[in-house]
Amino acid sequence: MFPIKTENQRTINISAQAGAEYLPILVESFLIDRKTQGLARGTVEFYRVKLGLFLDFAEAHALTQLTELTPDFLRQFILFMGEKHNPGGVHTFFRSLRAFLRWVDFEEIAPEGWKNPIHKVKAPKVPQEVIEPVSLEDVASLLATCQRGKFTGERDRAILLTLLDTGARAQELCNINLDDLDLASGAAMIKQGKGRKPRVVFFGRKTRRAIRAYLRQRKDNHPALWVTQSGERICYITLREILRRRAKLAGIPLASPHDFRRAFALEMLRNGADIFALQKLMGHADLQVLRRYLAQTDTDLQRAHDRGGPVDNM
Repeated sequence: MFPIKTENQRTINISAQAGAEYLPILVESFLIDRKTQGLARGTVEFYRVKLGLFLDFAEAHALTQLTELTPDFLRQFILFMGEKHNPGGVHTFFRSLRAFLRWVDFEEIAPEGWKNPIHKVKAPKVPQEVIEPVSLEDVASLLATCQRGKFTGERDRAILLTLLDTGARAQELCNINLDDLDLASGAAMIKQGKGRKPRVVFFGRKTRRAIRAYLRQRKDNHPALWVTQSGERICYITLREILRRRAKLAGIPLASPHDFRRAFALEMLRNGADIFALQKLMGHADLQVLRRYLAQTDTDLQRAHDRGGPVDNM
């Protein structure tokens, strides 16, 4: 027997014979593979947390070997997670297990004759809830709290407009540098979007004017586009605090950065944007993800029918 310390800080005592099918070691190998493929740190941590809880569950049931996994045991784990998490959360555990076991299949680690048990386990259903965006009326109320001619007022106004006009994710917005910006054309380079994929986002004349007004207030030399009063790059927590403070001043419910992203998607669609172009602007790998953002109302559908109804357009 010999001990192995994993990155999960688990001390594992295994024999060389058992190692090839020992679940904690396989999970650790899977995480190393994810890292070498260049997945974002947050994605690797996502797998580490989800699969770590699965290992805890397996250990509690005295199950340590890959060949001991059965479809029924995986279903038990999903049911157990359902007691502590909402349907969306439960689905994340299923996706993590599926990715891990597919990797085992691909690497041909399992003994001959082994059948992947995940193939017989159906994905837990996730209710397709309508995700509401921030309303344009609330955005106007937030903008009204931004004092013109002052650093924080001009900065926060520019941030609110950029969030709404680009559909950028919160961290993407925080990571933009001055060198990534083209104010002449109204474009910004997102160097590392989700999945480390770069893309270009765009913003209109009003947002350009707001950004210029903010930049005239700056006295620092920091390369970041968005900075604090002390000249440091704004982080996600600071961005949330800006939105919280503005919502309190406006007397409206707090809107998250992602609520602005949803509003961007829906307003672009309402204003006639091509859905495939919208997919690329938002940095989505496929349309399935985009559909969750498009919380169209009955009025939206009525307008769509008015524009394209076959009888009235004959």
